[in-house]
Amino acid sequence: MLIHGKRKWGVVSLLKSIAPYAMATIAISAFAQGSGSSTPASVTVQSGNSSLASPPSIGAQLSSQDQSPKAAELFAPVTKANTPKIYVKSAPSGPTEMDLRQLWNELKTNNPQLSSLRESYLSAKATVPQIAAPANPQVGLVWSGMPVNSPFALGSANTPSAANPNGISSNNSISVAQPFQFPGKKSLAADIADTNAEALLASSESTYLQLGAQLSTLYYGALAAQKQLQVLKETVVRLEMVKNVAKARYSNNAAAYVEFLNAQVAQSAAQADQFNVERQLQVALNNINTLVGRHSREKLVLRGDVRRAMSAVPTLLELEDYAESSHPALKSSVLQLDAARKGVTLAKKAYLPDFQVIGSSYTPRGPFSSNNGTMFYQFELDLIIPLYFFTKEKYGVEQAQRNQAAAEAGNISNRQQIVLAVNTAYANYEQAKTQAQFLRDRQVPQADAAYKVGLTQYSNNGQGFNDLLTAQTQLRNLEIALAQAESNLLQAQAVLMVSAGKEPF
Repeated sequence: MLIHGKRKWGVVSLLKSIAPYAMATIAISAFAQGSGSSTPASVTVQSGNSSLASPPSIGAQLSSQDQSPKAAELFAPVTKANTPKIYVKSAPSGPTEMDLRQLWNELKTNNPQLSSLRESYLSAKATVPQIAAPANPQVGLVWSGMPVNSPFALGSANTPSAANPNGISSNNSISVAQPFQFPGKKSLAADIADTNAEALLASSESTYLQLGAQLSTLYYGALAAQKQLQVLKETVVRLEMVKNVAKARYSNNAAAYVEFLNAQVAQSAAQADQFNVERQLQVALNNINTLVGRHSREKLVLRGDVRRAMSAVPTLLELEDYAESSHPALKSSVLQLDAARKGVTLAKKAYLPDFQVIGSSYTPRGPFSSNNGTMFYQFELDLIIPLYFFTKEKYGVEQAQRNQAAAEAGNISNRQQIVLAVNTAYANYEQAKTQAQFLRDRQVPQADAAYKVGLTQYSNNGQGFNDLLTAQTQLRNLEIALAQAESNLLQAQAVLMVSAGKEPF
């Protein structure tokens, strides 16, 4: 039975009955009520203070002469000791707590795609000494011990003579042939192979940064989901307080029972939203585990502080300059262009002849008979001359020149695309920063003030239940929007740093 009639009664007695619970509940800190508010302790992370002066951790290997040992150390072959954990063990029972830097380290070590690129790089490096090695020698044994006047002697070819009483088919010779390329060809070909291998290394660094950007997006999205869960829990507590106030007023015939029911429905809706956010958080954690090479069912606890992770970002000009000098994708294209130019030089060397040196011994005896004649030695030098009007060589040079032109155009295109990506990422970062500041400094504090005023008025026998419920809904929505906006800001910050070729911490 609903009671629609209302009468005046003692406000003081009502306030005394609900004051202890109401005051304790009003004291709940909303997310980012002002510039001085702090994030709840359940979401707390560490962030590094890296400057643009230092190149990316992987890309630094290409800046020194000893890049191969560093690359070999980082991109070591997959063995039993460093096999990605996803292949060697199942999900553990205890949770693992990680921040963003630790997740990037796990990504670098255990991601299967990066492991494949490591092996491809080492495979390419292994071809360099093969190309630089001398050609294999050729050893020949000739025994023409055919019977005299046999059909295989080709007529009179084996006819005995005064010089060769047994016929020339009884001769035996052993020869050793060693081919040589024109000086400079092999060393240049090996240099081209080494340059292409280093370009593959730089390309793998670019892939590492792209995967890291994806990992950062998932990480900050999961932190936003954690904050949304915190907001929804606080919303449930606030609506519990509204329910108690509505129940107390209904008991004193000062409010309709429908107000209590509406507060209960709003509280149930907030609890239902928690289930959806928890499912989204679990999906994000599974994706993070898979990306860093862990089993998707492994327990993972993210340690993160959104406010502390918001570090100062360099200016657009500084980021552009850094990208043009240190971005791994540009390093890869520059190395590919260098290899293409060396390829033109190597193609022009195809006009030069190659050599072959043959040393042989000759004696008129069979290999299994006693020496019945004098042994002779001979030395032969052969030239492998490019003939047929240099057709193959001419088109080989043209092909190399076309490859060089394509590499030059690709290098220019990569440079333009990277600078454009930095500009676009910087614009997205500025927009996300403005939106997060507006929500944190103005909208959330205003919504919090409106909710507190509405609650106070309603507790003092005011009539604004719908206004109170609306204010509470607006506060919840704005707190969730602020959590998402701060997550978007950090995602944009990570994408911006990766676009410039730098790790985001």
